[in-house]
Amino acid sequence: MADDPKSNFQKNTDVSRETMEQLDAYAALLLKWQPRINLISGKTIPDLWTRHFLDSAQLIDLCPPQARTLIDLGSGAGFPGLVLAILSRMTVHLIESDTRKSAFLREAARVAGVSDRVTVHAARAESVDLPPADIISARALASLTDLLPLAHRFWGEGTIALFPKGKRYKEELTAANYAWYITYDAVRRRSDDESVLLRLTDMRPKKPDHAPGESP
Repeated sequence: MADDPKSNFQKNTDVSRETMEQLDAYAALLLKWQPRINLISGKTIPDLWTRHFLDSAQLIDLCPPQARTLIDLGSGAGFPGLVLAILSRMTVHLIESDTRKSAFLREAARVAGVSDRVTVHAARAESVDLPPADIISARALASLTDLLPLAHRFWGEGTIALFPKGKRYKEELTAANYAWYITYDAVRRRSDDESVLLRLTDMRPKKPDHAPGESP
């Protein structure tokens, strides 16, 4: 008999029973709230544990052991930021401008038992003032061209960005390279063979050749 998705998740991640209980409480709350505020695409609900939980959990392998802080941009239903909070001891900031989703995230952090380490910011990333983080994550928020300026606000020495991206990630990298110096590697996602996890270890805006109003 084939494993059910939740058992398959546990087998792939080898998390403890206590951690599974935390994730289970989170998943149950998501399914309870889903009809009211459409947290995830309805067609992905049957594949919740693979498309959302496993897809988020695999990022933990790319987080250095010494990482202490994480900022998740456009958290939505909490993927990957809240999952990473449950799987680690990091202090996590979830940034989500939708007030209903922000309310869900606060309740999800509470039922999962991590509200002491999770802060939810009901605001756009452009208006949030936080010190640089060890890890910056974002999933299905924006193209790299729009995402990099947001992430750069929270970038510091040693920061790593983790961005799950679809099969057109190379096009996004090409477009972003016009304005940014980027050092990265691409790791295949376990949940989708055509997609990758982009791990950025350096990102710097390219300076224009001359200031506006000056002669070239």
